[in-house]
Amino acid sequence: MGLARTGDGEDGRNGSTGSTGDGSGLRVVERGALCGKGATATAVLRPGARLTRPLVRGADGELAPAGWDEALERVARGLSGTRQRYGADAVAVFGGGGLTNEKAYALGKFARLVLGTSQIDYNGRFCMSSAAAAGNRAFGLDRGLPFPLEDIPRTGCVILVGANPAETMPPALRYFTELRARGGTLIVIDPRRTRTAEQADLHLAPRPGTDLALALGLLHLVVAGGRVDEAFVAERTSGWEGARAEAMAHWPELVERITGVPVPRLREAVELFCAPRAAMVLTARGPEQQAKGTDTVGAWINLCLATGRAGRPYSGYGCLTGQGNGQGGREHGQKADQLPGYRMLTDPAARAHVAGVWGVDPAVLPGPGRSAYELLDALGDPSPAGIRALLLMGSNPVVSAPRAAHIEERMRSLDFLAVCDVVLSESARLADVVLPVTQWAEETGTMTNLEGRVQLRRRAVDPPPGCRSDLAVLRGLARRLGWAGWEQGFPEEPAEVFAELRRASAGGVADYAGISYERIAAEGGVFWPCPAEDHPGTPRLFLDRFATPDGRARFTAAGHRPAAEEPDAEYPVLLTTGRVLAQYQSGAQTRRVAELNAAAPGPFVQVHPRLAERIGAAEGDRLAVVSRRGRAVAPARISTAIRPDTVFMPFHWPGEGRANTLTNPALDPASRMPEFKVCAVRVERAEPVEQE
Repeated sequence: MGLARTGDGEDGRNGSTGSTGDGSGLRVVERGALCGKGATATAVLRPGARLTRPLVRGADGELAPAGWDEALERVARGLSGTRQRYGADAVAVFGGGGLTNEKAYALGKFARLVLGTSQIDYNGRFCMSSAAAAGNRAFGLDRGLPFPLEDIPRTGCVILVGANPAETMPPALRYFTELRARGGTLIVIDPRRTRTAEQADLHLAPRPGTDLALALGLLHLVVAGGRVDEAFVAERTSGWEGARAEAMAHWPELVERITGVPVPRLREAVELFCAPRAAMVLTARGPEQQAKGTDTVGAWINLCLATGRAGRPYSGYGCLTGQGNGQGGREHGQKADQLPGYRMLTDPAARAHVAGVWGVDPAVLPGPGRSAYELLDALGDPSPAGIRALLLMGSNPVVSAPRAAHIEERMRSLDFLAVCDVVLSESARLADVVLPVTQWAEETGTMTNLEGRVQLRRRAVDPPPGCRSDLAVLRGLARRLGWAGWEQGFPEEPAEVFAELRRASAGGVADYAGISYERIAAEGGVFWPCPAEDHPGTPRLFLDRFATPDGRARFTAAGHRPAAEEPDAEYPVLLTTGRVLAQYQSGAQTRRVAELNAAAPGPFVQVHPRLAERIGAAEGDRLAVVSRRGRAVAPARISTAIRPDTVFMPFHWPGEGRANTLTNPALDPASRMPEFKVCAVRVERAEPVEQE
């Protein structure tokens, strides 16, 4: 959605939505507001804060400035040499959820046509993939919100699960504030009492990893209390009996034992949600970044369906994204299993359509490749199935990937690594070639927010002379790699790329055929699907039918199961991770802004006073948090805002305080989402107590 400082989920290089250019659609969503990250975003435009010349690693092992021709030739040789020696799938591409639609589209096309590789995915896999899988399964379509943000204040009750917009997307918080001002209620579900939870009418603090059981317990109470909308279930859904049976196996007292949420609070939540008015459930990374995230989101969707809170005005399920183009970034081809228009690579008709737009035989298109973590885990693998070379664009996995120390080791073992970035991120420091590219204010392109609103961001300032756009990089590489159609196939002008994207998406789930730059500018954004220029766009989905073949929404039948890693005697505490107000994602840009560093200078470990007393820690003491994957050290912040059995660490920093050194790469079987949000750790003082 339109965060004030958004980006690719890693380095933020594509993200400010301040009032640059015409800001088409942005003022509509954010109503002119900026958070601190947006207000300071121009700091990274300055040459002293960002890269302005290509860097090439020399014989001495150091990165040194080079010319563009030398740098692009080096990248082309590295990619082509690897492909010739080991095959096309030994070369991989890893993109970002903040790349514009045009760049995401061109990157997917480049990987599949020029490199001929199936090995492409992006960091958005770590963002909304569980919600996307659950939405597709239930509704036949994945769009973050099936309604505009402006509908939130007009509903009666919102259950906000695992989201903290007060710190992660402050301009959006006003929608929830307005909801309560109009008499609506806000229920926040989070193991921490966050700034958002402090504003809620009801805060439930479940044990991390138990959101699925909590949703099942609430649905149990809905059924037991006779609150099921039987007419809606009969007319507009399928699969209810299986979902009902699972819910009835999760009675309130059992759910209290699993989650730690008292039965009276469960009943209160149902009373508020089932009042005679519209209602919504909105999820974010808390329930989604789990090895059972798809089923967890599905259980919250079940609650909406059973109560008739879907497919009706001001009601429904939605997902809040945390990346600048988290929605659009996955719609047009940089995801391992998808083609432009949210078409699936395994669909012969989809392959034929996109191949026709690209002017190639459908047989040329590779099949689906590895998901994000699996791709990163295969880097440097010397086996025939391993990946030997990587083109990294708009991501910083050394900080952001789960089991990050292992991923850093895998990246160091590559034969060749090329990185396109604005700054010398931790991942870029490992590269053989670093290409300095343009960022948000220096380029034109479209972004699609979580509402499905396609927005236009116009170039406002000239980039430094030594920087080029990602589109120019792909064009230059396509030419040097000898792809015959490089002149027409990889234009540098975003408008030309978008014109082709429109044709490639036509008829797909995410149909942009009727959207143009001119129309976006005139209307303040256009909602997909929009199949024709005279089509009004689709701000609200599912009011008449769902996008499944029979038009019915589908219930999910899934029972609670433990997290992939539960506490034991050696690792008795749960770790959960997240963001803080003054930093963004891997911090590659925000950590270069003095004002933001002053507000949030480094990592910390939030611990409950009872846990602090047990390990003999005081405020500010250095704590070591140890998991089966590694050790992170950061100062203690003692607070009653977190459960006694849980600690929290923000994930914006590298080095000894890198939270993702600890996190578990266990994957959801459907979405391939890693279990960032819960793992077993032990917490101890990092240095001995001083004796008086």
